[in-house]
Amino acid sequence: MKDKLKLAVIQLRTELDRDETMKKAARMLREAAENGAEMAVLPEMFNCPYAGRYFRGFAALGHEDTVAALSALARENRIWLAGGSVPEREGEKLYNTCFVFNDAGEQVARHRKIHLFDIDAPGMRFRESNTFSPGEEITVFDTPWGKMGAAICFDVRFPELFRAMAKRGARLILLPAQFNMTTGPIHWESTLRIRAVDNEVFLAAASAARYEGFSYECWGHSLVSDPWGTLIAAADEKEQILYADLDFARVEEVRRQLPTFLHLREDVYEVAK
Repeated sequence: MKDKLKLAVIQLRTELDRDETMKKAARMLREAAENGAEMAVLPEMFNCPYAGRYFRGFAALGHEDTVAALSALARENRIWLAGGSVPEREGEKLYNTCFVFNDAGEQVARHRKIHLFDIDAPGMRFRESNTFSPGEEITVFDTPWGKMGAAICFDVRFPELFRAMAKRGARLILLPAQFNMTTGPIHWESTLRIRAVDNEVFLAAASAARYEGFSYECWGHSLVSDPWGTLIAAADEKEQILYADLDFARVEEVRRQLPTFLHLREDVYEVAK
């Protein structure tokens, strides 16, 4: 099992034209691979504008072409790829779904967003459940660097899910996301870092770049936290590729120094394995 990984977090701006966004994603993934990245992660709804009026229309275009394109990009660039998330259609249901591919282009995981973003806060009202159905499965998958987990955006507010992934062996959790201008400045960094600290794992969050003037402006600020909660890479709101060198020996080191994850009182409380 490999201990070191060069990770690329692709913070791109989603355009109204899906083909334009896909071409941009292809360029950025190619650049990341040329710069030595062995794995890349794209943002939530990376090829569909994050607004309720677009979800069904983009889903009607079918997710299959996007999945095939992501598979080809992973294979052609010899890179592991967590394909952000896309609107996935299955029968009459729609899901907010992340597809993960190995460097041969084979799909190795699929995470359907479990916790849908329904919020009614000052300055922000959104109901993802008007369009999407919730996923039902915890997602952990095998890689040459050990087990990893995947979640999507609002999932991060539920620590039990992240504890379950860590208990299943995940040493890195990938989080495509789009926090907004209401919650992003207050909760984004602190929530992500504490999820990493809770479970003493790496956490990589890929946000879309900000689209100023769009009805839903996301916060941006993609980041990577180590198991101690230290930021090892962080972006601003603009389009960019964020690189992080991960050494998974750090997980065991932190767990020895501050063994909270190793001292869970499962005789008193337990999260599903």
